[in-house]
Amino acid sequence: MADEVHDKGEHAGMARLSLRQVEARIEALGKRESFDSSFIYHLLEAYGTPKSTITRLRTGALNVAADKEREVARKKLVYFREVSANEDVLATATELRDAPHVKRFDPRFVIVTDYKELLAIDTKTRENLIIPIGQIAQHFSFFLPWAGMEKAQFTAEAHADVKAAERMGKLFDELLSANPDLFTSTTGRHSLNVFFTRLLFCFFAEDTGVFAENQFTTAVGSHTLKDGSDTQEFLTALFLALDTPNSADKPSYLAQFPYVNGRLFSNDSAMVVPHFTAKARESLIDLGTLMWQEINPDIFGSMFQAIVTPGKRSDLGQHYTSVPNILKTIEPLFLDELKETFSESFDNPTKLKRLLTRISTIKIFDPACGSGNFLVIAYKELRRLEHSILERLQKLEGTDGSRSMESFINIENFFGIEIDDFATEVAILSLWIAKHQMNVEFEEKFGIAIPLIPLKETGQIRAGNATRIPWDTVCPNNGTDEIYLIGNPPYVGSSMQTKEQKEDFQVVFDERKYPKKLDYIALWFIKGSKYIQGTNAELAFVTTNSITQGEQVGMLFPRIFGLGIEIGFAYTSFKWSNNAKHNAGVTVIVLGLRTESATPKYLFKDLVKNSVKNINPYLIDAPNLIVNRTSQAIAKGFPPMVYGSKPTDGGFLTIARDELDLFSSSPQIVKDSVLKYVGAAEFIRGIDRYLLLIDPQNLEEASKDPEVARRFEGVRAARLASKKVATQELATFPHLLEFLSYKPTNSIIVPSVSSERREYVPIGFLGPETVVSNLAFAIYDAEPWLFALLTSRMHMAWLRAVGGKMKTDFRYSNVLVYNTFPAPNLSHANKESLTEVALRVLDVREYHCDSTLAELYDAEKMPENLRAAHKHVDDLVDKLYSATPFDDDDARLSTLFGMYEEAIEAEKAAAPIKQTRSRKK
Repeated sequence: MADEVHDKGEHAGMARLSLRQVEARIEALGKRESFDSSFIYHLLEAYGTPKSTITRLRTGALNVAADKEREVARKKLVYFREVSANEDVLATATELRDAPHVKRFDPRFVIVTDYKELLAIDTKTRENLIIPIGQIAQHFSFFLPWAGMEKAQFTAEAHADVKAAERMGKLFDELLSANPDLFTSTTGRHSLNVFFTRLLFCFFAEDTGVFAENQFTTAVGSHTLKDGSDTQEFLTALFLALDTPNSADKPSYLAQFPYVNGRLFSNDSAMVVPHFTAKARESLIDLGTLMWQEINPDIFGSMFQAIVTPGKRSDLGQHYTSVPNILKTIEPLFLDELKETFSESFDNPTKLKRLLTRISTIKIFDPACGSGNFLVIAYKELRRLEHSILERLQKLEGTDGSRSMESFINIENFFGIEIDDFATEVAILSLWIAKHQMNVEFEEKFGIAIPLIPLKETGQIRAGNATRIPWDTVCPNNGTDEIYLIGNPPYVGSSMQTKEQKEDFQVVFDERKYPKKLDYIALWFIKGSKYIQGTNAELAFVTTNSITQGEQVGMLFPRIFGLGIEIGFAYTSFKWSNNAKHNAGVTVIVLGLRTESATPKYLFKDLVKNSVKNINPYLIDAPNLIVNRTSQAIAKGFPPMVYGSKPTDGGFLTIARDELDLFSSSPQIVKDSVLKYVGAAEFIRGIDRYLLLIDPQNLEEASKDPEVARRFEGVRAARLASKKVATQELATFPHLLEFLSYKPTNSIIVPSVSSERREYVPIGFLGPETVVSNLAFAIYDAEPWLFALLTSRMHMAWLRAVGGKMKTDFRYSNVLVYNTFPAPNLSHANKESLTEVALRVLDVREYHCDSTLAELYDAEKMPENLRAAHKHVDDLVDKLYSATPFDDDDARLSTLFGMYEEAIEAEKAAAPIKQTRSRKK
């Protein structure tokens, strides 16, 4: 148990090193003249493993290896073995990789060396490294996961997938050109989808032993004319033969093809094989020359879906979820716990058999399955775990034949819903391919072949709209079944949703009033929560982080928590990445939901797993509070923050810098009415812009100026042309702004949008001669102490947690961020201290007056004296909130959420008193 506790905290204590630091350390290690048994300890230390862990490994206290004389092993980290010069490094590494006693400890890397040659295996990506040990520095990136930096994965496989998808695209285009009428209808499109699915199976089958080697491609090349005129007839006959059990019932030239079954080649009268041209036939045969055994079904399906979907060709491979991202979903949801159970049952045959039975009954359900990549990876991982259990049982019970060696994991336990017809077919095919790949691994381990065909399992993938199909009709949930919902549902924001998607909300909510600004993916969380409510089922979806920010939180999570559902685990924001040519530029999270329980909760941040008391909707270890917009600041002494002034003037009251000369001969009363006018863009980028703001008392005299009169006339015309009645009515008063919040006092400007790359939003302190525009927020009658609070890291943490996003940029809100920001009661001395550090920041900015704030606040270019000035602000503000230093922003947020909860409770307690007094009056 002590070892388990140490496991959970070890990664949290690992030193966070930069890429350059790691490279420098490994370079020094590689320059050694000779290597010995200390090598593994130096290697681990170079990537940031704590010295205390290294010491305990050296003494054997943490070393879980079977042979401590030659091996060093640490759970989740490494399994290392040194071998003699006459031992085979490759054979030893391969043996260890697959050995049950090694898998039990789930090491990230298996390393074997004779101190001349080094072989390492990344067990997560299944990549190998074989090098002379002295060249370790040239390959330092291989072990970067130890330093918390995941590397790009499956590059070679992804390349093969892209190549195949692109060639399939050429065949698709040629067939579409040759059959323009066939695929215009829904029935024709379905025929096309089924046809290409059949081709995919045949190409894979002839390269993986399901068919004879090159059997399909050779048959097409041998039995069809070069002009393609009879290719349609041949393929129609072949597909029928593949659905015919008796070889005697097949044409003699097709008799050697096996019986496939499994619905894929079923005789469907609506299915029509397209007419081929010579070029299409050539493309078909060319596809057969690729090495289809290298194709990843989890990746290729998504890519090929883009090929056959109109308008998606340019997105080739953009939106498939990479294997490491899928593992972020399924590992903490169920796989880690299953592996722990395997480890605990390692020497107990009864418990191992019980675990086998358990995993054979697990149901995996992806209600937005696309081409099935989540289902495929989940299937493969469960099969690999099953193989490890069977290997261990074989070793414990012997190989006398008393145990029937077979796989009990059935693809009938893998369920999906997919709206796209072709993707549905590919998802089923992908599961078959994955099954065959795992059957091959099974045969390699146990010498027992499990034939793929005839296909007995057809899968449980249904075509349809997941928001409208009752999920229980696809994957029945009796309340006690072990069911895991996984996937990557569609992300569409409220402003981008189609009419049909808007209507999906009405179906899911089934109520007259519902939040219409929710992201589309929220429907999966609502339906998923209802599906798992009060049962053993759990879910984990990859989603944009927008649902845990801003107003989305208040619209979604009260409904989820109201069902007795809690967040069981979460990965905080990380960049979406895969190895396709064009990555989708989004920031995502992984959110795991379950019925409320006492089971531990885990929050993953920067690849570190942290055990927490609770995970709130903002993905913070804090109570389940919802920060709701409020019209007044909850912090005492905070002046109101308002929208800046909005002219609605057709551009005639606003003045560019090069237009100032137009007022050179104007009377002084007009010149005094030309004030600086700044919004977020002008303030941050240093753009000079002005506003003509005439005091009504001076209107008559100012109107006599020709330039003023010209601009007023332009304002009138622009407003009269508006479709809004209120704007038309305002045309009578061309000197007035549509909305005026300006006061001739000092003010604080807060940009409404700011880049996520900045550590601090560039907040400003302005004099009375500047008007803040409606594209920023303004605080008038402002004092420098408030500027210090708002530009502090404490306030930035609050903004990141509760503010919304515009794409990936921070989106500020007065009612949701400023008004809800908790602040301690400040003494006069506190305010003086804050004023002092605030003025220091402003002085440093003035010193760098030749640079724009965009340049000064660029994370990579920020001047050191400005960074130092902000640190003085941060340190002082932190001390106002806590007597002890904060470790990170999560600690700051825990304090802020606690203060917010107290402030809301105090408001609730005070509310009845106010009502009583009102009644007495």
